[in-house]
Amino acid sequence: MNLDELLEQNGCKFATVAMVDTNGALRGQMVSRRSLAGILRHGMGMAPVTLALDPTDKVLTVPGITDDSADFHDDPLIVDPATVRRIPWARPGHDLMFLSNYGGATAQICPRALLSRVLARAAGAGFHPKYGLELEYTLFDETPESAAAKGYRNLRTATLHPSHDLVLYQALQSEWYQAVADMAEPLRIDLAKMHEEIGGGFMEACIAAGEGLEPADQLVLLKTFLRALALRQGKTVTYMPRWSEQADSQSIHLHMSLKDADGTPVFWDAAEPHGISRTFRHFIGGLQRHLADLTLVFLPTVNAYRRFAPGTFAPPGLTWGYENRTTALRVVGHDPGSLRVENRLPGSDTNPYLTVAATLAAGIAGILDEIEPEAPVLGNGYGQPPARDFHRQMPEAIAAFRASAFARDWLGDAFVTTFAAARESQFDQFRAQVPDVELMRYFDLG
Repeated sequence: MNLDELLEQNGCKFATVAMVDTNGALRGQMVSRRSLAGILRHGMGMAPVTLALDPTDKVLTVPGITDDSADFHDDPLIVDPATVRRIPWARPGHDLMFLSNYGGATAQICPRALLSRVLARAAGAGFHPKYGLELEYTLFDETPESAAAKGYRNLRTATLHPSHDLVLYQALQSEWYQAVADMAEPLRIDLAKMHEEIGGGFMEACIAAGEGLEPADQLVLLKTFLRALALRQGKTVTYMPRWSEQADSQSIHLHMSLKDADGTPVFWDAAEPHGISRTFRHFIGGLQRHLADLTLVFLPTVNAYRRFAPGTFAPPGLTWGYENRTTALRVVGHDPGSLRVENRLPGSDTNPYLTVAATLAAGIAGILDEIEPEAPVLGNGYGQPPARDFHRQMPEAIAAFRASAFARDWLGDAFVTTFAAARESQFDQFRAQVPDVELMRYFDLG
């Protein structure tokens, strides 16, 4: 069925044209069918300042976009017709949605356009990734209003106790799981599995492995509409990497393998231990060498660095191991079709397009430069000092990203400059605040 036939069959009156901002949030507009026809041909204008907003629309200082030189012009959003979906709960005629990304100069800093460029560069080197994504989140029996009224403390989670894979809680919450599955169908989200995680209300939903932009598109949609589903039920979810001192850390895990131009998996070699080919070793070597420079992509918010407090189940460094969850890079799988690496560094608030692009870039660079990895970790990685580490403080991560020749080569000068500036602006805004914990400790006797 072509697009005109789809619009006619749907009785389309209005459709949503959406793009993904730097934070990974969907933003867009509802347009009439008459307007959609022109937008599909010529694009839809939207100001690049959209990429300089924090989630609550705090404007971040970005050179050329929000500083004194900015004119707040529009650049075109280029619609991808293949991404058409149906919005759950909307009636036919009003339920179609299309994803888009910036064209024009703003394409250089647009996350979806950036991933497209990295995928094309990898394909030019003869490699095509297959990847899936796991999203961790916490579900609360709270509305946004009730959570705010409590100062986001002493919140009621959807389940009381830590309950990893506990069928009791999955059965208790069967209506939620079923609603998520029903929601995913019209959105064309290929859910592979869902389960309880290691905290009260802590859950995980996994996107099945796919190719191109599709799995990243799906995770963006999942994050947006999981939150919408919760709000419709009088609940709320958070993707904060660390939402309380008592909660464990929340992350997005990226599973990735590579095929060559003929579709043959290149990570597998039956003659090598665990089937890990020379190409796969070099991919891991590239991750170990370059992920430190890219820390800011994987840990893009002030809160993201709280995920690595002592006692949390977060990566101890840029280590790797076979079937070892105490490393940042976990090799998993047992045959050509399943062998892959899991990047466990990204927090749950990362932008999926940027996470995939940065991981793929580092790995491909490792193959091209034939980078050998450090020795794999055997046993518990938390008790072994890592040979390589990521940046543990946001200012260090900003400085490293800004100075990285590798990041500028693969992600582009414009993106590195603007993303580093936006994250620095976010950090400075938080640095100007006085946290409650400082008042409690120092006000009377400090």
